[in-house]
Amino acid sequence: MRKLLAVWAGKLLTAAGKLAGKKSSSSPGEYAMRLCPDLAKELQKCVKKGIIVTCGTNGKTTTNNLMCSALEAKGYKVLCNRLGANMLNGIVTALIQEMNIFGKLSVDYACLEIDEAYTPIVFDYIKPDVMIITNLFRDQLDRYGEIDITSDILKKAMAKVGNLKLILNGDDPLCVQFGREKGVIPYYFGISEKVLPQLDDTKEGRFCPVCGAEQTYNYYHYSQLGDYFCPSCGFKRPRVDFDVKNVKLKSPMEFTINGKPMKINYKGFYNIYNLIAVYGALDVIGEGTDDFAGLLTEYKPQIGRMQEFSFNKPVILSLSKNPAGFNQAIATVNTDDRKKDVIVAINDKANDGRDVSWLWDVDFDKIKNDKLNTLVTTGIRVWDISLRFKYEDIKVDMMTSSMREAVQACLKTDSEVCYVLVNYTALYPTEAVLNSLLKNGGEK
Repeated sequence: MRKLLAVWAGKLLTAAGKLAGKKSSSSPGEYAMRLCPDLAKELQKCVKKGIIVTCGTNGKTTTNNLMCSALEAKGYKVLCNRLGANMLNGIVTALIQEMNIFGKLSVDYACLEIDEAYTPIVFDYIKPDVMIITNLFRDQLDRYGEIDITSDILKKAMAKVGNLKLILNGDDPLCVQFGREKGVIPYYFGISEKVLPQLDDTKEGRFCPVCGAEQTYNYYHYSQLGDYFCPSCGFKRPRVDFDVKNVKLKSPMEFTINGKPMKINYKGFYNIYNLIAVYGALDVIGEGTDDFAGLLTEYKPQIGRMQEFSFNKPVILSLSKNPAGFNQAIATVNTDDRKKDVIVAINDKANDGRDVSWLWDVDFDKIKNDKLNTLVTTGIRVWDISLRFKYEDIKVDMMTSSMREAVQACLKTDSEVCYVLVNYTALYPTEAVLNSLLKNGGEK
């Protein structure tokens, strides 16, 4: 009876939230668990073929949702927390929303994005069959602390699951270390050629996770990702099971996975990693990958993943939450040869992390080139990000607390494209502004 009451309460709260214009991605599950604390355990009973979880600092939502789309394209019924609510209450909300009024549900697979810090809690209720780890970067220091704390949390979670199959980024030494844990079966994915210019970048995990010595790189892609080895203990990039080569970055991007040609219309080199991770997970769970290239054409990126809005010029919305993410967003902007405006919005709400000192680890100097037309700053920490540009000797053309004002100003310039780079809590308000302006012809 407690279970049924929890499901009904969750469904009512979901309906009420949607009527109020909210996404209802986590609060229904929060209240439902007060009525039935073990409700999350029901998920395990509902899944017939397997549970795939995705963790990692960047790319979780894209990877998880692409995994779900790939399985659905194969005809399977899939439970997925698509909106990125990745703590236990968000997972329970997704479960409730798919259950019928009798609390019953049967699906083939569950694809779950999980916040790294919450994996030990979630794994008390749910035992995954496969775990994807996209990467590990420094993120929200006031919440997570340094990367080694996040690594220890993930190891603790893995120890709760027997025979866990790990799909790991072989180009990231911080991910590869998990393949050495007891009770896991590791598989690795990576990009096995030098693709990007070898510029100075923030190598956040440049020290060997085994012995602590500084690693040497034959080449690197960005941050600590690349072809590395430790001259002290011999730890090195493993032979990867899912191998990308022949990368061409011009849109549409082209590359091969284990020799199979792929072509995608997504922007951003980093998206290749998300795609290989899904390819690898499909192979490991025994689902065919021969049709993978076709699956890519059907997938629509989530909100803020280089999402394009059509005004008198394209406006492209990009979510970045940490130095590694912002550096890759800037690199993607710079691959666009059009004359461009750039808006940068920085908030410091709880979900962003209150500490914005990470702004000083972003290579904002690289945004300055002859294709940059107008630079606008906004958000709660508009003065902090503006000061950051001042120290790079980059002129900010406009500072405003209003995203609407920022976008409208850029729509009036003679640039060919506008990029809007935002951190987490600025994402949905910015999307709402852009949709509102589209509805009103960009005027109100």
